[in-house]
Amino acid sequence: MGCDCTALISINRKNFVPSVQGLSEQEVTQRRQQGQGNDVDFSTSRSYLQIIRYNVLTFVNMVLFAIGFALLVLGLPQDAITTAGLAILNALVGIVQEARAKYQLDKITLLTRPGVIVIREGQEKTVGQQEIVLGDMILIQAGDQLICDGLIVEANRIEMDESLLTGESDTIPKQAGDKVFSGSFCVSGSGIYEATEVGKASLANKITAKARSFKLTRTPLQSDVNKVVRWVGLISVIMGAGLWLNALDESLEERVQMMAVVIGMIPQGLIFLVTLAYGLGAVRIAGKGALVQRINAIESMSNVTILCLDKTGTLTTNRINFHSLYPHQIEEARLKTLLGHFAASGSSSNRTSEAILAACQAEKITIVEEVPFTSARKWSGLSFSHDGITGTYILGAPEILQPALATYPQDFDTQMEQWSHKGLRVVMFAHVPQIQPLHNGGEKPVLPANLVPLGLISLSDELRPGADETLKNFSQAGIRLKIISGDNPNTVASLARQAGFDTGSGVISGLELEKMDAETFARTAHEVSVFGRITPDQKENLVKVLKEQGYYVAMIGDGVNDVLSLKQAHIGISMQSGSAATRNAADIVLLNDSFAALPGVFVEGQKILNGMQDTMRLLLSRTFFVVLIVTAVTLVGKAFPFLPRHDALISFINAGLPPIFLAAWARSGTPERNLLGKAARFVVPAAFMLASVGFGVYFCALEARSDLETARTALVTVTIFCGMFLILFVKPPVQFFAVTDTLSADNRPVWLVVFLVIAYFALMLVNGLNDFFELKPLEITTYAALAAISAAWMLILRFILQRVERLTGKAAPESLQ
Repeated sequence: MGCDCTALISINRKNFVPSVQGLSEQEVTQRRQQGQGNDVDFSTSRSYLQIIRYNVLTFVNMVLFAIGFALLVLGLPQDAITTAGLAILNALVGIVQEARAKYQLDKITLLTRPGVIVIREGQEKTVGQQEIVLGDMILIQAGDQLICDGLIVEANRIEMDESLLTGESDTIPKQAGDKVFSGSFCVSGSGIYEATEVGKASLANKITAKARSFKLTRTPLQSDVNKVVRWVGLISVIMGAGLWLNALDESLEERVQMMAVVIGMIPQGLIFLVTLAYGLGAVRIAGKGALVQRINAIESMSNVTILCLDKTGTLTTNRINFHSLYPHQIEEARLKTLLGHFAASGSSSNRTSEAILAACQAEKITIVEEVPFTSARKWSGLSFSHDGITGTYILGAPEILQPALATYPQDFDTQMEQWSHKGLRVVMFAHVPQIQPLHNGGEKPVLPANLVPLGLISLSDELRPGADETLKNFSQAGIRLKIISGDNPNTVASLARQAGFDTGSGVISGLELEKMDAETFARTAHEVSVFGRITPDQKENLVKVLKEQGYYVAMIGDGVNDVLSLKQAHIGISMQSGSAATRNAADIVLLNDSFAALPGVFVEGQKILNGMQDTMRLLLSRTFFVVLIVTAVTLVGKAFPFLPRHDALISFINAGLPPIFLAAWARSGTPERNLLGKAARFVVPAAFMLASVGFGVYFCALEARSDLETARTALVTVTIFCGMFLILFVKPPVQFFAVTDTLSADNRPVWLVVFLVIAYFALMLVNGLNDFFELKPLEITTYAALAAISAAWMLILRFILQRVERLTGKAAPESLQ
């Protein structure tokens, strides 16, 4: 199918006329039939079906569906629908968020996929990328990205940028017969290349082949939730079997009710609340410029202990800025004029000449001879025969030009050291007053002898807006930073200093890493912060080794060379302007290439973790309370303490509705990494004390010859009253409750408690509602007595929590207690 994309690209080839004939349409058809077409998978990431399958077929959802089926078998269809509904809601939140991210990424990819101009039967034709076949003659000019590998057939001063493949930011000149690669960009010039490797055989597609498989990375929170669900599920099975056997003399209805309560112990709400928190976090940071492709990526970001960055296109904008001049025996104004003419007159430009021309504007002058800059040569030269600027002028790396200087100014070393310490690049400008040949007899470029230095120029890589401040904030948060780049080690070190990195541990190159054994490699990965000339495989291996050392690793990249390391990292982050393969492999895409979005992601992740810590403590306190009181009542031979509806009411008021609000009110700040450890220090005392007071109230009510309904109502009431105090301990509004957590100074939990207590009393007083929940209104004096018992219970629990926190060394500051 054709794709007329002429409007998307503008070709200007005034001085370039193609002389090749290209393939005939018949040859194109034959080659396509032979499987020699550019059949590339342009899908942005997972398909919608894969997104649905990943979010539905999870361990926790399978548990919920199994519980729903068990409840249905037990003859409780309403409870079954509620439980299965949680699984469906859980899946829907993830599906909607990830499908939304895929839709947006599809739009981005579509806008960045231009057409291709080929020559067929001697005529230019614009076709879609998938219509290219082996042997096609493809036109390229400045700004074009190559979509398959090939050989240059005709070249008009072509320079290629292969940074997306190699990580090296310097441009590479190409002549007829040179190899070019898919994923690279034509920086200057124009020409024709023949497609020699198409589709999956091209270099870019070989590199990205590993990115096709979707990685499933569970976050620490998800792992903890899965552990909780497994253990509580196991306890439920064991307890359920024991209760069933112990109650063989009871009616089937009573045994079914027991099983419903036991099944209800599994913290189903915890699973849903985690997913809901992920979804809400993704929506919030979308407005800050970050697109979440993996719904747990936000929480994952808050666990990061090492942040790895590629230099080219990630830290920098791929632009260089002019900084300052250091003239030598020449007026600064004159030096600027000469530099301006030099930068304006070359036949091809690069980032250095563009930066100089922007600061030292001057007219273009006809040149006599030219040697363009290459990364291998590290200098460029122009000869002029013009009034006011006659001679041969050279711009290049100081270490390259120094041997050719007539005299070397000693003050240059001091100045270069000062600039280098600031992270600036330095180039030297020199000349010979008379025109000197720039090529030898074999047309090989040569530096003229006896060059006279004119001055030094300092240049700075342009950091992405907010990059230095963002990295500083991450460093202050205790996150280690590493630059892992394919660029020149000295260039990487220069930029690292400019971005505020500590390069005291030195800079290691890929060549040095190749010579290391596994032990030395691992030690270097741990100790060194700046790496240069790193291959994609080395970058992936560095991330892998850091993970093996126990670090939680995030990787930010933009090129095809970053794909493997992004897949290897716990969390991969891509720039929007990066390659399509990199965006597809990333868990988070920074829209508009904005580093400013990263702190927002980090903060949202902290809020999710802090909110889930509160949620987990409330839910598990209720779960283990049920385990303990059911066990105690069974051991003393009393009637089962709850009906399923009682359990549902307690679950909703104490551990259903409050966690939703607590998650929404969660604060940022470093969360405790040992989530289950912190939960245990709260849950064990709280559940034990709650079961003790609940059992005492229930046992005393039965011993006082109250009917079973009254005893159960008293148990439900005291449980709910005590649960209100748990909310205040979890989210301390005043210093009195700041035992296990620092003071929140947030009064909203108090109003939530007031609302829930009023709602409970309203339920008790409304005929029909109390009947539905099988609760019996109590005397005012009874309510007062239960409230007093709950207050006394709160004081005892506070004392116990203080002792536990101090014994474990986790006590809050005294001022908060």
